Amino acid sequence: MDLFAHIASWGGWLTGYVVPFLFVLTIVVFFHELGHFLVARWCGVRVLTFSIGFGPELLGYNDRHGTRWKLSAIPLGGYVKFFGDENAASVPDSDTINQMSEAERRESFFFKPVAQRAAIVAAGPIANFLLAIVIFAGVFTFYGKQATPARVETVQANSAAQAAGFRPSDLIVSINGRKIDTFTDMQRVVSASAGQMLDIEVDRGGERVHIKATPALTELKDNFGNVHRIGVLGITGAREPPVRVDPLTAVKLGVEETWFVVERTLSYIGGVVVGKESADQLGGPIRIAQVSGQVATAGFVALIHLAAVLSISIGLLNLFPIPLLDGGHLLFYAIEAIRGRPLSDRAQEVGFRIGLAIVLLLMIFATFNDILHLASL
Repeated sequence: MDLFAHIASWGGWLTGYVVPFLFVLTIVVFFHELGHFLVARWCGVRVLTFSIGFGPELLGYNDRHGTRWKLSAIPLGGYVKFFGDENAASVPDSDTINQMSEAERRESFFFKPVAQRAAIVAAGPIANFLLAIVIFAGVFTFYGKQATPARVETVQANSAAQAAGFRPSDLIVSINGRKIDTFTDMQRVVSASAGQMLDIEVDRGGERVHIKATPALTELKDNFGNVHRIGVLGITGAREPPVRVDPLTAVKLGVEETWFVVERTLSYIGGVVVGKESADQLGGPIRIAQVSGQVATAGFVALIHLAAVLSISIGLLNLFPIPLLDGGHLLFYAIEAIRGRPLSDRAQEVGFRIGLAIVLLLMIFATFNDILHLASL
């Protein structure tokens, strides 16, 4: 009986965490690699492999252009391999390149103009951002967007809001000059501003009043037991159902939502660098799997929303100027454009090794954080 219970628990873990994780990650990776693939084809580059995952091939097929589309055994990423690549990281194979005929060079990524190579590399992260915009726009169109006005309903006792002088019925108009349309807009600014003095403009019975308030750093647990450290004023607002918007407005809101995630991510990373934020919020595959499983219990809309946020994060991470990542390649191409010739093979090799070391250290650190997070639950 205990054996069957154990097997059942593993089955629940598989369907509850692994399946949502693979669903989210596969969507994000596929569109990232599709961006590289489409622009490469448009530039006349021969694409040898389009793989979701790494390692041994599980299944696949060849298209009419000779590209091998495959699903591989280790589902933690993917790659597009071009003609002349030595490996999945698009490191050039010097022997193959040197032996290419003129016709083969016209199909090789490494003999394309630097502008085309940069476009092919940048297309991956751009595809991630476009995917997020489309997902957000779809959610706003078919499900709706929270549009509750940023009006104070109650002020909590002994809170930062009470100390600052907020009153029920105050309508928050702007924070530090930034226009506030909804209660969600207000929450986002406040949650990211713990310990910072904010200039909050409110409409109080038709009169504009400026209030200085400092959100208190507070630890809050979500419905899944995860702890978040955010800024809190101590006010509540009314709850209203989401409001659907037309497709054009939804796209505009999708762009704004994508930019918000980018802005908040960069702000957090900057805070970690200067010591204002704790690095324990950085997570890896284990944390993503856990969050995917938790979010999946809230429904498909919540899960697809997570896919959009993860898509932005992966797109942004890939733009960091670290050799081995897309941003590292773009850095090399920028140097090549300025110098009029590429860096030496030796310099690029050293750069890729440094990039690999940085990426591995980040993965180890994120996994360590994931393990500590699980141990604390």
